[in-house]
Amino acid sequence: MSFAASVLTLYPEMFPGALGVSLAGRALEAGTWSLDTVQIRDFATDRHRTVDDTPAGGGAGMVMRADVLARAIDSAAAEGDPRPRLLMSPRGKPLTQAKVRELAAGPGVVLLCGRFEGVDQRLIEARNLEEISIGDYILSGGEPAALVLLDAIVRLLPGVMGNDQSGEEESFENGLLEHPHYTRPQEFDGRLIPEVLVSGNHAKIAQWRREQAERLTRERRPDLLDGVK
Repeated sequence: MSFAASVLTLYPEMFPGALGVSLAGRALEAGTWSLDTVQIRDFATDRHRTVDDTPAGGGAGMVMRADVLARAIDSAAAEGDPRPRLLMSPRGKPLTQAKVRELAAGPGVVLLCGRFEGVDQRLIEARNLEEISIGDYILSGGEPAALVLLDAIVRLLPGVMGNDQSGEEESFENGLLEHPHYTRPQEFDGRLIPEVLVSGNHAKIAQWRREQAERLTRERRPDLLDGVK
C-alpha cells in the first residue's frame, strides 16, 4: 500500500508544485505515494462560499470556521481512517527528523493548511488535529509548510532515494549537523580537499567526519548537543 496524503487547502493549485518533480515527482508517478487535494470552499453552504468569520472577542483578521473545516476533513478522512490529522501552524510542535521518520513509516497523513488568523479551536479539538510547525516564522498560509513536510516524508519512503544510506548520514539523523562534503576537482580556488578524505583510511575518515559534525553543531546548533551520546 502506498503512502496516501490528503491536503485540505483553499489553493489546491499549489499542489503538487515542487513535489511533482525530482525524487518526489518520480515517486508520485510510480505510485509510491499518492496526493489528493480537497478544496475547503466546496464545503461552505452559502452562495459566497464563505470559509471564515470575524474572531470572537474582537480583534484583527478572520478565523477559519469549524463547521466548514469539519465537513472538509470528514470528506477526506472517514471514521476509522488511521492516518494522523495534522494542522500546519506556527504555534505547533517543531517538526523534527524523528517525527518525519515516524510519519513516513505510517499509512499517510491528512494535512490541513490554515489561512488568515488561524483555525477555530473547537475544530482542532473535535477532529483531534496535531499542530505542526516548520519554524519560528510566519507564512501567508499552511501550504508551503505542507509542501516542506511532504517532501521530507516522501524522500524517506522505501525506494525513493537510490541509496538508502544517504538518509542515514544527514543532519539530525544522529543528533548532529552533517559534516562538510567535498568532491573533484582536488583543488578549487586555491583550496584543497582535506588530506584525510583521500587517504583511503576509512577509520580516520569516519573519525574526521564525526569531529567535523560535532564542531559544526557546537558552533551553529549547540542546543542539539544535549541529546547526543
